[in-house]
Amino acid sequence: MTVPTSSPPAASALFLRETEIRRGIELLYFGYTAMIRGADAILEAEGLGRAHHRSLYFIARRPGLPVGELLRLLAITKQSLGRVLTELQERGLVEQQVGLRDRRQRLLHLTASGVALESRLFAELQRRMAGAYAEAGQSAVTGFWAVLTGLVPAADRARVASLQA
Repeated sequence: MTVPTSSPPAASALFLRETEIRRGIELLYFGYTAMIRGADAILEAEGLGRAHHRSLYFIARRPGLPVGELLRLLAITKQSLGRVLTELQERGLVEQQVGLRDRRQRLLHLTASGVALESRLFAELQRRMAGAYAEAGQSAVTGFWAVLTGLVPAADRARVASLQA
């Protein structure tokens, strides 16, 4: 059975019904799985996992990111983040610096090796996202962003939006 890839069926006017919700969940799951596959292969070759990837990604987005802010962005335990950051530092991918205004603060930066790895990982995600965006078109991307924003709890939306600044 061949499934057309050009234009997906439009959501029905009854888009809040179970079948429509399940379709969205399934598309989100399978889309994410396909998008992350290339990055997962790179991570596996490096002996790293998705928690390492998420940390590298957000540190790359905000060089000098305080450890506490990364903890809030990832919504993981301090112990889990500590393990991930220790591994990334031992591999020479991340370094910590003491805050200039608050010496208790630990600011995270990627090393040159960290930048190179994160760039490879991002290139895999970018290739998949750019292809999907191009296929869907601008208005569909805007709608997709609106749906994803709707999945983010209202209390966390400002933090997510701050990444765009």
